[in-house]
Amino acid sequence: MRTTLDLPNALVEEAMKLSHQRTKTAVLVAALEDFVRKNRIQGLKKFRGKINLNIDLDKLRKRS
Repeated sequence: MRTTLDLPNALVEEAMKLSHQRTKTAVLVAALEDFVRKNRIQGLKKFRGKINLNIDLDKLRKRS
């Protein structure tokens, strides 16, 4: 999808150097992927301690 953005040049250049990305597009894609991943992890953390995972792996493996 093509989108026109007005981004601070210094910030984009620093992100390119730190991430070792060659293009602005690659930097933005990497940043968006990281943002989505972090937010998904935060969503999963809400379930910590609320799901009972007492699973017998040996028993599960024998069923297949």
